[in-house]
Amino acid sequence: AYVTNRKPLERLVFGSLITTQSELKLPFTFLSGHIHELRIHVPWTKLGSEPVVITINTMECILKLKDGIQEWGLKGYVQSLIRRVVNNVNIVINNLILKYVEDDIVLSVNITSAECYTVGELWDRAFMDISATDLVLRKVINFSDCTVCLDKRNASGKIEFYQDPLLYKCSFRTRLHFTYDNLNSKMPSVIKIHTLVESLKLSITDQQLPMFIRIMQLGIALYYGEIGNFKDGETEDSTCHNKDMLGNIAGAEDETRVDTQYPAQYKGQELYSQQEDEQPQGWVSWAWSFVPAIVSYDDGEEDYLGNDPTSTTHQHKAQTLKDPIVSIGFYCTKATVTFKLTEMQAESSYYSPQKVKSKEVLCWEQEGTTVEALMMGEPFFDCQIGFVGCRAMCLKGIMGVKDFEESMNRSETEACFFICGENLNMKGLTYLTNSLFDYRSPENNGTHAEFILDAANHKETYTEIAGMQRFGAFYMDYLYTMENTSGKGSANQQDFSSGKSEDLGTLQEKSTKSLVIGPLDFRLDSSAVHRILKMIVCALEHEYEPYSRLKPDIKGESETVLNPEEVASLEEYIPTRHTSVTLLKCTFTIFMAEFNLLDHLLPVIMGEKNSSNFMNTTNFQSLRPLPSIQILVDKINLEHSVPMYAEHLVHVVSSLTQPSDNLLHYCYAHCYLKIFGFQAGLTSLDCRGSYCVPVPIIPSFSTALYGKLLKLSTCWLQRFF
Repeated sequence: AYVTNRKPLERLVFGSLITTQSELKLPFTFLSGHIHELRIHVPWTKLGSEPVVITINTMECILKLKDGIQEWGLKGYVQSLIRRVVNNVNIVINNLILKYVEDDIVLSVNITSAECYTVGELWDRAFMDISATDLVLRKVINFSDCTVCLDKRNASGKIEFYQDPLLYKCSFRTRLHFTYDNLNSKMPSVIKIHTLVESLKLSITDQQLPMFIRIMQLGIALYYGEIGNFKDGETEDSTCHNKDMLGNIAGAEDETRVDTQYPAQYKGQELYSQQEDEQPQGWVSWAWSFVPAIVSYDDGEEDYLGNDPTSTTHQHKAQTLKDPIVSIGFYCTKATVTFKLTEMQAESSYYSPQKVKSKEVLCWEQEGTTVEALMMGEPFFDCQIGFVGCRAMCLKGIMGVKDFEESMNRSETEACFFICGENLNMKGLTYLTNSLFDYRSPENNGTHAEFILDAANHKETYTEIAGMQRFGAFYMDYLYTMENTSGKGSANQQDFSSGKSEDLGTLQEKSTKSLVIGPLDFRLDSSAVHRILKMIVCALEHEYEPYSRLKPDIKGESETVLNPEEVASLEEYIPTRHTSVTLLKCTFTIFMAEFNLLDHLLPVIMGEKNSSNFMNTTNFQSLRPLPSIQILVDKINLEHSVPMYAEHLVHVVSSLTQPSDNLLHYCYAHCYLKIFGFQAGLTSLDCRGSYCVPVPIIPSFSTALYGKLLKLSTCWLQRFF
């Protein structure tokens, strides 16, 4: 059977073409079309075994470029197609193995599989692209069975005894959320990268502890740019120890950014002058410097209008570009860290190799952990860390004392010597608030998130009360800002690439750290003391050289002489680092010693190289009732402030004939200690684990202490002698 009336079918075919053109966003417009012959063969008697055949003979289509496309040409279309392809590329990596070797340390990371793919609004796998109505791109990265090992190798480079893995078969997932200003934007205006781990179980042995600390020191040294700064007979440039590195997290160390690193009043005095080849570059600064190279800030339209760097349009855009807002988060539902002691165990056969046997002695459990960082280029950086609850427990025995072996039948309450915060089941999922894993977050409800990027509003919003309401056990907030006081707006709205001080005005740096620790109960008995000191001893048993050494205080022959105008400018604003630590509702219980082996631990801590592998042979017997001193404190607040660039400031102020009281004030490190509701009493612990009524020995009182320490005292000694 053949269909000869082609008019309705022409409308159907060309309607489909128009729809296809619209869906694929082709750079053409369909004007008209004509089909000379259309045949449709339908095998009515064999529909179940033969296909329907559609034959089109001579089809004409008339197309034209869309309005405005003449300027772009096919190159606009190709870039749009490439963007759609790139946005939906799926990456799968199987058996990823990373190794790091240094001295006798071998760190290896093994990931069974890692997959990255594009998702839709509900974080399900989908083929997506940004559109005018939804300028958002979402991706997910899943890591399966991540194992981290830390072993020690001998002089020949071989590992004789394999330690227990630090992390064994841990899986976690990462959500990425990119928000664009328009369809032609190549660089997202907002980047969110959040990772969630349901269960994190870490294991550290006594041999791994110094190596683990060494790896942590390596990360800190890389972050502060201290690797490779010292050679024989050389000293470090004085500026590297005085930078507020968290504030300079995004700074490229080139000449165009030198003026934005420090307040304007210091630049005229040559306090912080430095050369590019002498400036150490931090790891984060190095990584951040690649962002403009990987993804261009320029709008897509610029490719069609020309890429002449000397053009006025290009220069104007380069001056008005903004750094993207970057939010990075790590969330863990439950984390466990177990500390183990190892001992060599020989096999029955003489020729059999020795094996390492580990024994658990200490455990740290933590619930509802959050680590968040928010940054916007150089002017703003904020890091918040918190967790809902935690506790520390004694396990099995220590140094031959079997105080918590299974045969002792001691309760879990006696084993737990530190408790802080609340239970996650009672607190809920507050630690996930506004994360990409929170169903109530703006990104998961089709709205744009709002960010606080100035110090005043940040201080009003993220208070100690708000932090404890979200977490309960521990809350830390670190904030660094660089603000412009010229009246032209905040520093994060200015162009920091020009480096012109007359355009930027006076830049004021601020650095504040706030730490709050919630209600805690700390029981200091013999079992806890010996385990804590044993960890300290194990951490000190190494011969690693430090990554950096402090240079000796060498005062230059020529002193910086300031005129009165420069001194007045210096007094207007001096950047400081301010730290505040607050403890709420603390209970400290100090028990009488049930056993004492400190004579084998303290010498190592004090620097003597006595062996710490002493094993006690006496049996442990629990003493009940056990006398103790119980201390209750309602609140403890410690505040500490120090000049941000102490070395340069002291060198300048100490050279003045009569420095003002204000300048002298900032040359000190100041410490304020406030204690509220301190009281102490005598009590005892019975065999049931209960305390008797405390007998007061110190009634409740409050007090405050203040102290200050002069920075770089050698500079002041040279002033008077």
